[in-house]
Amino acid sequence: MRRDLITRWGRRLDPLAVLPEYPRPQLVRDSYLNLNGWWDYAITPAGAPLPTRYDGRIVVPFSPEAPLSRVGRQLQPDERLTYRRTLRLPDGFRAVDGRVLLHFGAVDQTCTVRLNGVEVGANEGGYLPFACDVTAALRPGDNELVVDVRDRSDGAQHASGKQRLHRGGIWYTAQSGIWQTVWLEAVPALHVEALTLVPHLADGSVEVTVHASGGVARVLVGGQEHRVPAGGTAWVQLDDPHPWTPEDPFLHDVTVELGQDRVTSYVAMRSFAVGPDANGVPRLLLNGVPYPHVGVLDQGYWPDGLLTAPSDEAMVHDIATMKRLGFTMLRKHVKVEPLRWYAHCDRLGMLVWQDVVNGGGRYRTAAVTWPGRFPIRLPDTRWRALTGRADETGRALFHEELRRTVEHLRNVASIACWVPFNEGWGQFDAAAVADRVRDLDPTRLVDHASGWHDQGAGDLRSLHVYAKPFRLPRRRDHRAVALSEYGGHSLPVTGHVHDDEVDFGYGHEDSGPGLAASFTRLHERLAVDVPGGLAATVYTQLSDVEDELNGLLTYDREVLKIDGDVVRAALALLRG
Repeated sequence: MRRDLITRWGRRLDPLAVLPEYPRPQLVRDSYLNLNGWWDYAITPAGAPLPTRYDGRIVVPFSPEAPLSRVGRQLQPDERLTYRRTLRLPDGFRAVDGRVLLHFGAVDQTCTVRLNGVEVGANEGGYLPFACDVTAALRPGDNELVVDVRDRSDGAQHASGKQRLHRGGIWYTAQSGIWQTVWLEAVPALHVEALTLVPHLADGSVEVTVHASGGVARVLVGGQEHRVPAGGTAWVQLDDPHPWTPEDPFLHDVTVELGQDRVTSYVAMRSFAVGPDANGVPRLLLNGVPYPHVGVLDQGYWPDGLLTAPSDEAMVHDIATMKRLGFTMLRKHVKVEPLRWYAHCDRLGMLVWQDVVNGGGRYRTAAVTWPGRFPIRLPDTRWRALTGRADETGRALFHEELRRTVEHLRNVASIACWVPFNEGWGQFDAAAVADRVRDLDPTRLVDHASGWHDQGAGDLRSLHVYAKPFRLPRRRDHRAVALSEYGGHSLPVTGHVHDDEVDFGYGHEDSGPGLAASFTRLHERLAVDVPGGLAATVYTQLSDVEDELNGLLTYDREVLKIDGDVVRAALALLRG
């Protein structure tokens, strides 16, 4: 029997104050109007005119498929989802000569935005933010905002991640529409459009680029002041650069003033690289020193909000809980989170491996499971059809989504590694893609092919091993070895499962003590390989997700299945 699990945060949700926190922690200004909450919605045939009558009300930013939306309906590929609400600017919100920008954290999958009947913007791709300048379309008093959405889910070439219209096993409920915060801000005509902050720990400087249409900005980093023309770069030398680590996640304050505009941000002084330890074994280096990445797979799904966490507190709970258990890294699996999630990792001290959201053609199970059983490697420059990338337009779409992902998350302090491809899923030209990632961002590591179909590129030899013992690869190169997925033993907890009749995992346990014993034995075995070169691990997984019951936490985050002391003791073996 399936049930709707509601988290403790979902039970406390106030539809009039949904995710009210400022959504962009690394480019903060005083102007902010949150548009989350009740909207009208209608689901109509895709080819029909815009609706004149609406089906009811929806709580934004929860998708109609999510229980917290108060809708409970699956959008189909041949349907259109239309949102409508009225907005009124507060007195004094907009300066006489200023602009008003409308921001969407993410809308799945393609959308058009209209204000008072005027098209003010559109977007393609369901995991990344976009903004519309709505100044010209605004009028005094009430304004009608309409967002028109199509979502072909896994039937399109767009990034779709783990969403499937026919869910089950490792595939989860497809969601659609607005799923991150919608908000307005007022800015001067001349304003900071974006910041690029690049720390250089070796010489204690921060490279600051102010993106704007003109002017000269005043930049302060850690109390040091510089002037930089728009589009230019200032190298700010810090008097006392304080390195960032998970144990000491120190953040330097940044302030930028441009004309009448003022924004605040922060930067962390840290570096990531691969280099030899004292025995010449390749290791992951944090600030020039070997540092084991002891990670857990984090898919960011919630039973009541799907891809949308029910509250800011809920996001903090997951990060802080994993840190208390002894993990030093989260692998954010084929999802891009709201920026506040990354800011919490920065502040709490949690490394992040960021997957690019997978997509492309149909997932071909054989092509991605054979390498886990047999020692084969597909040359991904030729066998694109097997991995779902035969379509040239789809490959171009991936490159654009890759670029937007890196640009969007470039300033995040905690991201240590980019992961373009997972288990051959949508994989093509991975060595060239790794080079492109390096061109976009030379400051981080690249795991070019997580799991298999290794092309010898990037910084990591990345392996997934389930249901059999892990062995260090015999052939070694300059790259560090990462066991980037393992574990996955399931344990159902009565009253805390999505479906009483389904139990998916990579090994099954009947009791908490049995799971704890298996967890300990697994890590005792892995500890043997750490001196020989095992540099990073990613345990599957943080929480149960729908049919998958292999989480350390139940899907509703109410039960930790293994005693915390047992987890900490086992993970300590991997840190040496």
